[in-house]
Amino acid sequence: MRILANDLHVNCQFSGPDQAPLVVLSHSLASSGVMWEQQVPALVDGYRVLRYDTRGHGGSDAPAGPYTLDELGDDVIAMLDTLEIERVHWVGLSMGGIVGQNLAIRFPQRLVSLVLCDTTSRVPEQARPVWDERIAIAEKSGMQPLCADTMERWFTPSFVVTDSPELQTIREQFLYTPTSGYVGCCQAIRELDYTDRLSEIALPVQLIVGADDPTTPPDASRVIQQQIQGSSLTVIEDGSHLCNVEQPEAFNRALLEFLESV
Repeated sequence: MRILANDLHVNCQFSGPDQAPLVVLSHSLASSGVMWEQQVPALVDGYRVLRYDTRGHGGSDAPAGPYTLDELGDDVIAMLDTLEIERVHWVGLSMGGIVGQNLAIRFPQRLVSLVLCDTTSRVPEQARPVWDERIAIAEKSGMQPLCADTMERWFTPSFVVTDSPELQTIREQFLYTPTSGYVGCCQAIRELDYTDRLSEIALPVQLIVGADDPTTPPDASRVIQQQIQGSSLTVIEDGSHLCNVEQPEAFNRALLEFLESV
């Protein structure tokens, strides 16, 4: 369904029993709620699951940017308010993990727990030209020229060569992402700098990361873990950036163990 939140039509989807604890799944850049297809069946026995498409992605509106991280966080709060949802377990991967950090810093009262997957807390100054280059390519030529390199960063070589249905779904969603949404979110991510504020987070926090993730490697998760007291870290072997897609059983096991412990 599509709802109006923060002057934006947001596409969202519920699964699972109405009265169960609510888990929000927040996707990566240039993806959508479809990237969580292998998590929903594992969660719905004990949880109600809300998947939503971030501003500029999937079935949500894609206004011209630039966007800001606070804007992406405000979209979530407006969505929860519209749906009359007070508190949630947050599970965010990559960009979704960045949005989760924003919420935990600015709106901690709206979260029960926080799961940060294959994400980072800072884009260093020397990495910003990489984001500028991606923005320039997308603005000039669309998403197609970025696709092959992105799939190679998101998945291990052995997974890419299988060309599995799951990989095809992620690739198709990447190409479907509106250029305005991709560029707007790149401009937001480029300004990421939360490391020094992470110590403010007092929620139960679990980090999950693929051992072979070149985009946000395990060391980036370890930085976050060191800053958030009591947080824990699980490294998924033979998984890259989208380890939830590549190694769903190991990912789901780590996720459910944490949620059940909260």
